[in-house]
Amino acid sequence: MASVLVPLAQDCEELEAVTIIDILRRAQINVTSAGLEHDLGPVRASRCTVLIPDTTLDKALQMDYDMIVLPGGLPGADHLMNDARIIQYVQQMVAAGKYACAICAAPRVLARAGVLEGKRATSYPGTLDKLNIPGMQYCEDAVVRDGNIITSRGPGTAMEFALTLVEVLGGSKLRTQVEGPLLRA
Repeated sequence: MASVLVPLAQDCEELEAVTIIDILRRAQINVTSAGLEHDLGPVRASRCTVLIPDTTLDKALQMDYDMIVLPGGLPGADHLMNDARIIQYVQQMVAAGKYACAICAAPRVLARAGVLEGKRATSYPGTLDKLNIPGMQYCEDAVVRDGNIITSRGPGTAMEFALTLVEVLGGSKLRTQVEGPLLRA
């Protein structure tokens, strides 16, 4: 079974975080949500929704994952970007050929980690398109996949993003099984 790490930073975008975790768990994918704090306390998201992570990031990083998914929101994405553990883990995942994924403002974390050079990517407007990343092609698609890097635009694209992650990890049949009961069409 595939395993995914979703770090939760204070002031993250709760619509993105909850959608990602929920959709992946509906697909029976093993998801670990991890708070950045050293104690296992609640994470207050950008709209004051309180999220309770499964574990701390320090404990979570002792396990192996197939994918890391970074929710956006500000200043949540900044907290992720300024956490050396996150940057190092993203670099390790990409170097190992595993997936590094980010939505909204969180693709800037991938930029800080140096994994967007020569890639196609998207983000919330004004996040990546203003950066001068060598060889990166900025796209305005809802979800952009370039090899093991997957990015998305924002809260409104969170479900499409999460379903794309399901498809990448479990195939199109699993995506269809998860998407059908959601009544998206």
